[in-house]
Amino acid sequence: MSLARAAARLQRPASIAAMFLSACGTAFAADGMTGPAVFGIPIEFILFALTLLGVALFHNHTLRVGLTGLAVITAYKLVFTGFKDGPGMRGLIYHFGHEWVILVNLLGLLLGFALLSRHFEKTHIPAVLPRFLPHDWKGAFILLVIVFVLSSFLDNIAAALIGGAMAHTLFRAKVHVGYLAAIVAASNAGGSGSVVGDTTTTMMWISGVSPAAVFHAYAAAAVALVVCGIPAAMQQHKHSPIIKHEHSYIHIDWPRAGIVALILIFAIVANVIVNVRFTDVSDSFPFIGVAVWIAILLSVPLRRPDWELLPEATKGSIFLLSLVTCASMMPVEQLPAASWHSAFGLGFISAVFDNIPLTALALKQGGFDWGMLAYTVGFGGSMIWFGSSAGVALSNMYPEAKSVGNWIRHGWHVTLAYVIGFVVLMLTLGWQPTPARGDRPAASMPAVGAPAVNAPSAPTATTEPAGDTADRLKKAH
Repeated sequence: MSLARAAARLQRPASIAAMFLSACGTAFAADGMTGPAVFGIPIEFILFALTLLGVALFHNHTLRVGLTGLAVITAYKLVFTGFKDGPGMRGLIYHFGHEWVILVNLLGLLLGFALLSRHFEKTHIPAVLPRFLPHDWKGAFILLVIVFVLSSFLDNIAAALIGGAMAHTLFRAKVHVGYLAAIVAASNAGGSGSVVGDTTTTMMWISGVSPAAVFHAYAAAAVALVVCGIPAAMQQHKHSPIIKHEHSYIHIDWPRAGIVALILIFAIVANVIVNVRFTDVSDSFPFIGVAVWIAILLSVPLRRPDWELLPEATKGSIFLLSLVTCASMMPVEQLPAASWHSAFGLGFISAVFDNIPLTALALKQGGFDWGMLAYTVGFGGSMIWFGSSAGVALSNMYPEAKSVGNWIRHGWHVTLAYVIGFVVLMLTLGWQPTPARGDRPAASMPAVGAPAVNAPSAPTATTEPAGDTADRLKKAH
């Protein structure tokens, strides 16, 4: 009954948010561009946290919660603090003038990868893979490895759903909750070191982070896969052993496989060319998203995409974009400095709050080790079923997984794997922060080649915008 009443209360989120905003206005005592705070926490962060909490509690109303949070935060910034580029509507317009390329790129990739994932499913390659699995717990573990590999070039949601579908067949529809947690963990781990494997790493990519700067996430992700995968495979083998299912001959649709490769090649080539050769215009147009859609449209005569997926995918994309936009409005200069401590903590926060806005905050702040962050916010979201989009998607396929208690109790190995993977990454590679445009030639960085190049702490550095990643790194050194 209490859950039903809570869901009913969500029908009036705007009025609740307005009351909260009014209370904030009563306490307003701004000092210049510094907004009011509660116990030292800026009001923007409190509103953002309430939005994320609403997303965590009301999974059936995420779009409404996300858009309401965006409206409230925007209204608060308009009335009280203004934006980084100025107050009022002028500041808002300039803000979106800076952000629109990232948002459109992300929208194009989210919708394009939804079609790409369906193309891959229809190649029938996933249906062939289980033929080669052993019949004991090692077969269950290898299935997790397959999910890990699929997620490195497919969206982690698609990889988790493909893994869940294969598990449904191989284990007679009797899939252990601990193994479901491991499927989600494998999908998030596999996507953590690839800029096309997870929405968070894709966001880093289109923000100018080099693909090489996230690849070392696999040093932690591979270890975490083993640590959680073996106990989960043993749990599943004890719960329901793998069966040998003799399939009839399966025809692989190689033209569709070619389409998948074409889309990925277009995205990668566009990113490399723009961010290496034409850095001066990389922030002026959504080149990567457009490249993906050019590849999709070129492939239409060969195989028709499942356009029917787009309405639902658009709703999910708008929800994610609303959270990303909220994150872009946060005063990140008031956050603790980027460090391995904060990256490690974000992994546990990601288990409760969606990792998309957390990544957006980190990108705006700058100064992170992007591979470490990709691992923590990606794999960390596996510790609770609603901590990542892959977990939510798989739980829709297996409703018995929608229990935080069962997920934590049976999926204990995921939390253990997260910690051990992080420790291994720290001991082997350490903390390696890089600027968002880390693959640019040094000459493209501000002040390089000028007489003050050997004086990174010169007073002029303090006049640069607080959100500039390169300047933050120069100061840190």
